[in-house]
Parts: sequence; structure tokens; C-alpha cells
Amino acid sequence: MTPDLDERLRGSGNLGVEALTDLGCELAEGGRLVEAEGCFRRASENGSARASLNLGNCLAEQQRWLEAVTAFEIAISRGDSEAWVNLGWVLHELGDLAGEIRAYQSAEAAGESGGPLGLAFALREQGDRDAALAAAQRSAAAGDETGAAVVACWQWCTSFDPSLEPALRAGAEHFPSARADLADLLIATGRVEEARQVLEHGMSLGELESMLPLGNLYADVLDDKDAAQTAYLAGAALGDAHSHHNLAVLLDENGDLAGAERHYRAAIEGGDSLAVGALRDLLGD
Repeated sequence: MTPDLDERLRGSGNLGVEALTDLGCELAEGGRLVEAEGCFRRASENGSARASLNLGNCLAEQQRWLEAVTAFEIAISRGDSEAWVNLGWVLHELGDLAGEIRAYQSAEAAGESGGPLGLAFALREQGDRDAALAAAQRSAAAGDETGAAVVACWQWCTSFDPSLEPALRAGAEHFPSARADLADLLIATGRVEEARQVLEHGMSLGELESMLPLGNLYADVLDDKDAAQTAYLAGAALGDAHSHHNLAVLLDENGDLAGAERHYRAAIEGGDSLAVGALRDLLGD
């Protein structure tokens, strides 16, 4: 924290609502969530919708979900329609799918482009893929670039239509799965080296979605087991169960049975059901 922020925090009792909210935002950006929360609360108590929205965000970042719900509801009651989107996200974390859907529908009705996109993911989780795609398309039509990327991804996964390449390229910087799907398209159309470059760029950005397919490309197409292991390790470090599984296969092939067992078990813990049989085979059970 800079000396200026320290000084402003000490004198925050004399700040107006907007200045207090601005200070809270700067504190939150610096990871000082407790102090930021205090600023947002004081500004919210003075009727600021913006402060209530930011208070909800601050509480959500601390995983204080029920308190965040209250803050967002206050922001909504004060006319902040953006809070509907944030409320939908928190209700998702609470497992309230029906409430999440209602929140996103309200956001869309209020003209928030994030509303139909959030609704799209909620409907897809519910299993209604047609309605989910339609909602994502509405988000894209409203100008949401992430929504357009999502539409391209979902269409690629059902059609494998090479004409989606421009949309996937445009969406790669907005939705990590678009980058992975672009690489899939490139491989399918014989451009393996470009696919490798696309996935390596995604991995350099820390995108989990690129790590498993990059490992698979190295292992299955380019025959570079060391590079494949590096990619799988990166995915496993971020908790990807399939990366754990594929890494275990490589370690098993290299004779590292202890390492293979460890990663098969991590894959099982992550929900990879196929790893159960692989571990049983490894242990000779």
C-alpha cells in the first residue's frame, strides 16, 4: 500500500460516499479486503448503490456468500442492475440453481449483456443445451464478446464446422475454451504446428483449457513425451483430473510406478472414473 493510500485510509472519516467507495476499490485491488469492506460498508450505509455492489463483490471474494447476497440485493433495490449478474454468480456458488436462473433472467430483462450469458451456463448445467445456446446467442447479439466466443465453442463441439475458424480466433482472447477448440480445428485441418503454437500460448497465459490438449498433442502426434509431461504437470498442478490421469500413464510407461500411482489417485479424487480401473491394473488387483 502506498503512503497516499495509508494517509487516505487514516482520514477516511472525512471522505464523501464516492471518495470512500473509490478508496475501497483501491484497497480491494491491493488485496486489503477487510479494510476495503469497512469503506464499502460505510458508504453503503449512506445509500450508495455502487458501494453496495462493491461490498457484495468484496464479501464474495472472501466466500461469505450469504452476506454477499444481502449486499447485492441492497444494490438491486437501489437501482443497480449489474448486481443481478453478480447475484446469479453467488447463488450458483450456493447451489441455488433456480435462484441463479431467476437472477440472470432479471439481469437480461434489465439490459445487462452478462445476464443471458450467465443464464446460458446455468441452463447448460441443467441439461437444456438448446435453450443455453439461444441465451448465449442473445448475449452475442447484445455485443458481448465472451458470449460470441461461447457460441462458437458450443457450435464447434456439435458440428465440427471448419467455417467457425474466424469466430474461434476472435473468441480465443475472451474465452479460453475457444483457444482450445481453435487448436482442435487446426489439427483436424492438418495444421498441427500452428495448433501447437496456439496451445503453447494458452499454456503461457495459465489457461487450463490448453494444457491437457497440448499434452495430448505432444504425446499422441508429435511423439515428444517430455514436452507432454510438462504440459500434463501444469494441468495437474491446477487440479485437472484428466491431466493427472494422462501424466500417470506417461510415468507408468517410464517405469515410475510410485509417481503413476500418486497421479492416478489424484485423478480419482478429481472425479476421473476411468482412473479407477487404470490404478487397479497398475497395482495388479
